[in-house]
Amino acid sequence: MTRRAAALLIALAAVALAGPWLAPYDAGRSFRGFVHAPPMPPRVSEGLGVYPLVLEDRIEQRFAEDRSRTLGWPWRGSAEPVFLLGADRDGRDVLSRLLAGTRLSIGLGLVSVLGATLLGAVLGALAASLGGWMDEAVMRTADFILVLPVVYVVLVLRAVLPLVLPAGVVFALMAVIFSVVGWPFVARGVRALVAQERNREYVLAARSLGAGPWRVLWRHLLPACAGQIAVQASLLLPAFILAEATLSYVGLGFPDPLPSWGRMLADAGNVNNLVRFPWTLAPAAAIFAVTFATNLALQSRAPSPQLARSADPSPDHHLTR
Repeated sequence: MTRRAAALLIALAAVALAGPWLAPYDAGRSFRGFVHAPPMPPRVSEGLGVYPLVLEDRIEQRFAEDRSRTLGWPWRGSAEPVFLLGADRDGRDVLSRLLAGTRLSIGLGLVSVLGATLLGAVLGALAASLGGWMDEAVMRTADFILVLPVVYVVLVLRAVLPLVLPAGVVFALMAVIFSVVGWPFVARGVRALVAQERNREYVLAARSLGAGPWRVLWRHLLPACAGQIAVQASLLLPAFILAEATLSYVGLGFPDPLPSWGRMLADAGNVNNLVRFPWTLAPAAAIFAVTFATNLALQSRAPSPQLARSADPSPDHHLTR
């Protein structure tokens, strides 16, 4: 299970890095006359070509296929635009924006997961090792954050900041906010495991050979928590992606025309668009796919009883309520 979770995180990181390079068009490019153009499915009988679209009614935004000729794949430099997943309200290719948006949505989720796991692992390990006031302060702070409706806390923390900010600043601020609200899930599990492992024979043997407390913590106790940390990281990733989508949907995330998945859903967020142009919900399908793949990787093997007792409930429940 740990290997599958780690492999999934690596695969998602690769997709986030390569997404913009795989896009057939620039994510911000608008094609005049193709507003809300429907998807153009490949035709196997035509050598995997597609039929071009002809605008029949500009007012109703109704298109028809021109079956007298075919176009090649968009990556081959077709003379006319090819929309494999349709176009949005500005005539921009949904597939290109979806692929380019992986860098923002998944990239932000991975950076936030890294920050939350590092902060949670360090604080949880220190709380279990030092005990006393350190343990009390870390655990009471974690308990306070866990009982809060975290999605509203994230909204409030973002809302008190200026609404108009550069994209890089928005990315950094949201990563910090997500890390702050996510570290308690990691810290509680790490603290429980470190408290359990510190009296095991291999730890006592390391101490008897002269290893100091920091070396024992770094070389022995934290590696014993690797499985717990990987599981919590895999649980936090879809929660952070959903949180970014929520912020962007309400206008507190990435500004237009940046193609994050939440920003794309905000553009499609009315009943008329959902009924007439359902292909604009492609980002919702991408979010579902990431969440499903994460849960599938985690459920490949049932957790051990010790892990089940020491782990906290899924952070998805707290971050989405």
